[in-house]
Amino acid sequence: MLTSNGYVLDERPERLGPLEPVPADERQDRDALWHRLRRDGYLYLPGHLPAREVLDFRRFYFSAMRGTGLVPDDDRAPAGIDAGEEIDRALLRRRLFEEIVPSAQYERLCTLPRIRNWFAWLLGDRVHLHRRRIIRHTRPGESGIGTATQAHYDLVYLREGTDRVLSLWIPLGDCPRQRGGLTYLEGSHRRVLREEAQGRLRRPAASITADLPALAQEHDARWLVTDYAAGDVVVHSAHIIHAALDNVDGTGTLRLSTDIRYQRAGDPIDWRWQNLWHDADGL
Repeated sequence: MLTSNGYVLDERPERLGPLEPVPADERQDRDALWHRLRRDGYLYLPGHLPAREVLDFRRFYFSAMRGTGLVPDDDRAPAGIDAGEEIDRALLRRRLFEEIVPSAQYERLCTLPRIRNWFAWLLGDRVHLHRRRIIRHTRPGESGIGTATQAHYDLVYLREGTDRVLSLWIPLGDCPRQRGGLTYLEGSHRRVLREEAQGRLRRPAASITADLPALAQEHDARWLVTDYAAGDVVVHSAHIIHAALDNVDGTGTLRLSTDIRYQRAGDPIDWRWQNLWHDADGL
């Protein structure tokens, strides 16, 4: 059973489907990738990054979380096994915002050649990486509104810059659907683009809803899911609606991911995203 913020997803074929990977014969074809991105709103690229680089950062992240109550203070910490203890939130924030976010290890991950050079190739131009990048972990068993990322599309948070910004979601470690991977509402970018053009979606930055089943019913669409592996990534447009599933993994493994954003350097840049993510922004 799949849930998001405690809501049980409708798993009938008309409401739940597979996230489709880019076929191997299209991976080096820029025109084919743009056609797919405009049609689907996303590019699912299995094995795009070296798994070793992703897993090294995962170990760095959770090793830094020793002592916070999130992971055990032993050799299980780097693997991201939940300690099941009460969190020292002040210490966790210090570790996250003072040690992890500004670290050389995080900068290296976000600017790997397979990321930066690939975006420069896809966009056919010099590229700019937004400095504000989000890292999220989810403990197994957490549920209820506010525990998983609610349904939204990225443009509502990026209105001071170009709408041609592309987001890259990286699962930091294996992330089967039971561990709380990202899910996309099929075809939703087309409706969002129409309503944006009509001026009907100009609203303060906010999520749409935590009720994913109701949103799928409203759109008469499917939520798309998959089992991600370390090294997989999803590139998505600023208009496609997406959300996260709850971590219901029975192995005690924490879900970890990061969101980063690239755009053409010559396009307008949202100034609010040009500083590192910090404690005042919230978790």
